[in-house]
Amino acid sequence: MSSAEGLKLSVVIPAYNERGSIEEIIRRVKGVGVAHEIIIVDDCSTDGTRDYLAAVDDALVKVFFHDRNQGKGAALRTALSSVTGDIIIIQDADLEYDPQDYCRLIKPIQDGKADVVYGSRFAGGELHRVVFFWHMIGNKLLTFLSNMLTNLNLTDMETGYKAFSRSLLSRFTIEENRFGFEPEFTAKVAKMDVRIFEVGISYSGRSYKEGKKINWKDGFSALRCIVKYNLFTPASR
Repeated sequence: MSSAEGLKLSVVIPAYNERGSIEEIIRRVKGVGVAHEIIIVDDCSTDGTRDYLAAVDDALVKVFFHDRNQGKGAALRTALSSVTGDIIIIQDADLEYDPQDYCRLIKPIQDGKADVVYGSRFAGGELHRVVFFWHMIGNKLLTFLSNMLTNLNLTDMETGYKAFSRSLLSRFTIEENRFGFEPEFTAKVAKMDVRIFEVGISYSGRSYKEGKKINWKDGFSALRCIVKYNLFTPASR
């Protein structure tokens, strides 16, 4: 990020068995030219991702390894403990989310208008790959239930693209190890006195044959997290 803009961007990437895309996503993130650092946490991959990352020699890229598979939330805990930038973007290791959207995501924070920005797959007229109807319905249902308890009007609570100021890290901890991070994070920031924005992003969803990992069990886990972190967890935790 240029010195004129002042704020430095940290991109954090949790990775598990993404050998087919990890090299390309690193190339795309670097190609945008705004990242101060790229922090990757390999969550004990078994498909060659770990070996590839161990050989990465790049001053911009910091890699951490888990000795056992723990989940996306656990990988994010590890990554977020090491960030040095002023703004953080969570980037999945697959190619569903396009780093070309970074400038759109961070602009409300740079302009001093927002503390948290959600990249919505369902807002705006950006490019979308057509994949699963019921997956979309599940996402919208979870967003609706989350909105009921947070009193937010998000269109895509489950989005993988979330940008936020580093200053928020001292105000919450990630407790969920798997994909429950999304509703947990949303519930916790909703209880803070912060400004939350949402911008439309492009999206190229994968099929399960192509390696998509979220399934119906994760949907039930997300529902549990919506209830737990909105109704039974203090704002400061």
